[in-house]
Amino acid sequence: MPDSGLQPWNESKGVMTDSAARPYEGPSRARYLLDGRRVGVADLLSGGLLKEGEQLKFVRRLVGETHHATVTSKGWIRLDDGDEFRSPSAAAAAAVGSGSFDGWNAWTVNDGRPLAALRQQLLDQAAEEAGTDTVEERQTSLAPSARHARLKTVREQAEKGEPQSLSVQELLGWWGATGRGPVNDQIEAELANHSLVTAPGFDKVPLDSTIELVKAPDGFSGEELVAGAQAFTAPTANEGESHETGLTVGTLPSALGGVTSVKPTATLEEVITLMTLHDFSQLPVLAGPHHLRGAVTWKSIARTRHVDPNASLSQVIVDARDVRYDHDLIDILPLLAELDFVLVKDQHNAIAGIVTAADVAQAYGDLASHFLLIGEMDRRLRQIIAETFALPEVTALCDPTGERVTSFGDMTVGDYLRVFENPERWNQLGWRLDRKVFIGRLEEIRRIRNNVMHFNSSDPLPRADVDKIRNLNKLLREYGGGS
Repeated sequence: MPDSGLQPWNESKGVMTDSAARPYEGPSRARYLLDGRRVGVADLLSGGLLKEGEQLKFVRRLVGETHHATVTSKGWIRLDDGDEFRSPSAAAAAAVGSGSFDGWNAWTVNDGRPLAALRQQLLDQAAEEAGTDTVEERQTSLAPSARHARLKTVREQAEKGEPQSLSVQELLGWWGATGRGPVNDQIEAELANHSLVTAPGFDKVPLDSTIELVKAPDGFSGEELVAGAQAFTAPTANEGESHETGLTVGTLPSALGGVTSVKPTATLEEVITLMTLHDFSQLPVLAGPHHLRGAVTWKSIARTRHVDPNASLSQVIVDARDVRYDHDLIDILPLLAELDFVLVKDQHNAIAGIVTAADVAQAYGDLASHFLLIGEMDRRLRQIIAETFALPEVTALCDPTGERVTSFGDMTVGDYLRVFENPERWNQLGWRLDRKVFIGRLEEIRRIRNNVMHFNSSDPLPRADVDKIRNLNKLLREYGGGS
């Protein structure tokens, strides 16, 4: 069997230790457990809450079955038939032979406590080891121990049926983030450690959308959870596997923004009036939030009335398609090309909004404008450097071996930074600007650029970030010359 990859942190060396070894105690280990990873059975073993050879039970009282397993030296779960599993849920499903189970709550130790209780104990110990947060950290909830305490309280509320509501932006703030991207994996892992998910998925809706932190549905476990809607449909294929961030239907503002509709009993005059007053091109016909009967469009009205001027509503209704809010946007483009719109279902499968071809064009247009701005910045920085310095002066700073930068076109934003950071090269520019301030802004934009160019976030750039790039381009036009 392959190694689990979930091994304890060796504080003295800054590397992972052998999985059978007890990790060093201290703040590094605490942060390692609290900050951005899913806790595994191997962590319970290395933390002393489980021991090699410990017996586990999975009791299914309703069907009168009891399954047994053993904890191995590397923190896997071995069934009686000899098969070993890193995931408690995979072990539970294999023991039964079918179905999906929350293995963290299914498997218990000799005193009757589920593995989930041991996981919580380990996280509590890590929070205590991390020490007391500063006043500022407690206020911002950015420190791992403060965030752990908050998530623990939220889970207790969720178990009582009182889920906390907040915006996606507020949730990101708990991790000190202003936008989605690489931080998603950390958020998902820490939510999973507390058996929490968001509804709807925090990475599938606009930043200002309201979500709830709810208890994970039965049948899904911490190591398999992906925060949000995916947890309500199917577990991820591999524990701890990152997933790509891309535009989903729900990230468009109109997708879950509500929808005006009529019932099948409405009159055509009512439909025409609503469409005219709201400047709609189409209007859904719903028998209820979960029952889409079709839609009326100006085209369907014109065609039907051309044949029968006295046509009723039922005669002008055409087929309409619905998609879930967490559906990849790129996959519905052919459907939008054919129908010009789709209705959008929320996490409860109720019709909650509408997305048109125009909405998608605007979303991709915004994304394209970011690429154009960044492209202009790259071009101007490279042009300024090429016109001011000789290539050997640049390679001496960026690539002394001469293996990577063989022309100015090979330079990255990091290379631009190295050139401008050099006091001699900076003076050679002759700019009456503060070098440190300029470098600081360029470093900020480098991070923004990486997120955009590597598609790390499905969110539009915040206005402040767009302004930073625009203003830098303006400065480069003024000081670097050119159009």
